[in-house]
Formats: sequence, C-alpha cells, structure tokens
Amino acid sequence: MVLTTLEICAGAGGQALGLACAGFHHVGLLENDRHACATLRANRPEWPVIEQDVFDFSARQLRGQVHLLAGGVPCPPFSKAGKQLGSKDERDLFPQALRLVEECEPVAVMLENVRGLFDPVFDDYRANVSARLSELGYESDWKLLQASDFGVPQLRPRTVLVAIRGGLGAFVWPEPMPHLAATVGDVLHAEMRSAGWEGAARWREQASAIAPTLVGGSKKHGGPDLGPTRARAAWATLGVDGRGLADAPPAPGFSGMPRLTVGMTARLQGFPEAWVFTGGKTAAYRQIGNAFPPPVAEAVGRRIHEALAPRRLELVAAA
Repeated sequence: MVLTTLEICAGAGGQALGLACAGFHHVGLLENDRHACATLRANRPEWPVIEQDVFDFSARQLRGQVHLLAGGVPCPPFSKAGKQLGSKDERDLFPQALRLVEECEPVAVMLENVRGLFDPVFDDYRANVSARLSELGYESDWKLLQASDFGVPQLRPRTVLVAIRGGLGAFVWPEPMPHLAATVGDVLHAEMRSAGWEGAARWREQASAIAPTLVGGSKKHGGPDLGPTRARAAWATLGVDGRGLADAPPAPGFSGMPRLTVGMTARLQGFPEAWVFTGGKTAAYRQIGNAFPPPVAEAVGRRIHEALAPRRLELVAAA
C-alpha cells in the first residue's frame, strides 16, 4: 500500500521532495507564500498544493487518510539569530501542528526546526510538545541531525521530532553516511566552469570543505546575500564572495572571488539541478534558505516508512 503524507509549511518543497523519494504520496502541501506555492506547482504539477494560512486550515476532512503529518515550522522563535522567544513568538506554529495532529489523527508525525530548539532553554518547550503528543496517543523522540552527514555539503544542523501513534516500535534514527560526504568545490565545480571561467579548477581546490549554514530565509533579511560579517568571512575561506548572489557563473577572464548563483545555493541545500524556483532573486533565495535539505528529509522519511511497514494491515483498516 502507499503511505500518505500531509505537509504544513511546505515552502519550496525540500521536505516534500525528500519524503516523495522515501516512498510517501502527498495528499496535501500547505503553504501560504505565493512564490513557494508557484515553485511547488512548477516542479510537481501533480502535487496537491493548498495555498492557505495554517491558522485557517482544518485537517478534519483528511482524518483516516494521512499516515504522516510533516512540516518545517518557522524557525525564528528558536533561532539564535533572533530573540529565541519560543512560545511567546507569534510565529511559533508548533501549537497549530499539534492541532492538526488531533484533527487528522496521522499514524506518524515528523517536524523539523533549527538547532536552537535543542538548546537547554527550550528543554521544557520540547517536553511540553512531547507531553501533548503523549496525550494524543503518540510516543515521540527528538534528535539533532547534521545535514553534512547525509551528503549535503553544508553545516546545517536541524532539530527533528518523530512521533508514532501507539509507540515508536521499529523506528530508528538514520545513521550518518560518510560515503556521501561532499565539499562545496565538488558540488559546484561544474557550474563554476560552465561559462568558461579558467580559474574554476583552482577555485575547487580552495573550496575543499563544507559550506557554512545558508542564511537569508527570513523576510526580515534585507536581500540575497550569504549572511552577516562572520558568515561572509567563513565563505571567504572557501573562495566565495558572500556579499550577494550572482546572476550567472563567472565568465572567462574573471578574477577575484566569485559569488554563488541562486542555483548554486540550491545545490548546496541538496536540491537537484532540475528543481526551479519562482520569483525574483530574493524570493528564490528565501525559499532555498528556509528549506529542509531533501537528502535529510529522505533519510528520516525512509526510517519512518520502514517503521510503519509492519503495520500495513492496521493502516489499511484505519484508512
């Protein structure tokens, strides 16, 4: 049987793509940003995109049809780049996610967020989320996963929650995959030389490490650049000018440090080359900066899929 997923805060499809690769069928992708919705439709016209605010959406009509409720709820309430207001931040959507769990009664839940949610200051917050899930009949676990352990050439730690109704059972977290390790130079060399830049091979040697965390997903961020002074300094060690994004790869005769294109940042986030992003440069980069890397979503999704597989008869009856 096909296992289904309802995703909230779907963005440009990083988590959705990973879960599709893990074997899940989408019954709904909820997103309120018009550019992100257009991106989802442009890449996967068959996916049922719901362009609506999560506060206005009810999942009651999907009760019995959803095996996995997933989502990458907004990061600012827990990000060290913000004020870490947690539940006092109006952008905290964990309560809405829990409401939807209660409404559609999925078999499993997967929610991801920034590393800051794993800080001690949020121990009680995570415990309260787990307690509410327990009241609803779920056993849950939290884990800090590093994107670079799953082939993403970026320092991008993510806090992930997995919960399964009736107990975690056969679920086990995915193990790091060192054989998939890649560097910025490895991943972007072909694009850096695609316009004929003679310095691409030399640049690849300098860019022989993973990237800093891509930032710029917040709408409060001014434009498409790679972050504040400290982040730009880290990018400079890789031979990348982080003060902005380029419209095209460096041309023949280019000297100095190249800037990344929107497409290059998408590769560093784990998106396939064929994935297109709608909107202007800033809108496209915000979608990429907010994304859950598809390879990480796929790794966790596969383990959830495997955990649910022994319960196929039960799932058929529930549906």
